[in-house]
Amino acid sequence: MDAHPDERRSAKGKPWLSNRTDNESAKMATGKGVIQGYTGVAAVDAKTQIVVDAQVHGTNSEQELLLPVVEAVEPFRTPNTTLCADAGYHSEANLKALAEGGVDAYICDNDYRNRDDRYAGQASYKDKPDPLWDKRKVVKKARCFRPANFTLAEDCPHCVCPAGNKLYSNGSNCTFNGYVAMKFRGAERDCVPCPLCDQCLRTPDTTKTRQVAFFQGKRDSEVRYAERMKRRIDSDTGKRMITARFATVEPIFGNLRNNKRLHRFTLRGRAKVDGQWKLYCLVHNIEKFACNIYA
Repeated sequence: MDAHPDERRSAKGKPWLSNRTDNESAKMATGKGVIQGYTGVAAVDAKTQIVVDAQVHGTNSEQELLLPVVEAVEPFRTPNTTLCADAGYHSEANLKALAEGGVDAYICDNDYRNRDDRYAGQASYKDKPDPLWDKRKVVKKARCFRPANFTLAEDCPHCVCPAGNKLYSNGSNCTFNGYVAMKFRGAERDCVPCPLCDQCLRTPDTTKTRQVAFFQGKRDSEVRYAERMKRRIDSDTGKRMITARFATVEPIFGNLRNNKRLHRFTLRGRAKVDGQWKLYCLVHNIEKFACNIYA
């Protein structure tokens, strides 16, 4: 990499893998495998379904594309404008930049459907290779005892394992990935001869004692914009905003892909592909204006 300092690099500093015929494109992971191409993004007005900004980038990371679009639509925003984006644009850095810029936004995370009762049982409706295949996740039984199987004492000096032995505190104010936790470890005199050792330790031949941690929540001193956004998404307003996003932008992509037959870009080079993407979005806008005029 040092021999080619001018290579295009990702946010993590790694060079983009490209090819000789179109060095501005990037490898994309799709449902049909890995292809060489571009990512087309569009900002759409919720009231009129008019595309107010369209961009093409040679990257497979949508997270890097949110802020350029937000900056591009600034002339169209008012103090009452709210932005909404899907989970591909969700990252701590993006949410921090939006919060510091005073931009009102709702950007869902990858797990928001699992927290929303409206999507319960959705896995059974996904595409299946045959009618008898059900893609719902199979809940696997834990091989070892989980922290929920241990009982924490009222004053928290120890906890009790399923065998009735005490595990003693070896860390009352620890931090794991921003979470506050209390750690407890068992004594060798209790764990080694314990009849439930195989159910408690993953490797009883090499590990003599069990350790367990009880998490108490996030540390207040750490600002986690992702946690704040999760609370916004899970609110009644957030759920309405996410539903409104589906009805706003997804029909545009469906129109361009199915009605306009834009199944793939036919040009090479970012400038040409960007022009092709903008042209299709322009045709969509013309149709929308015509429908509004003659409606």
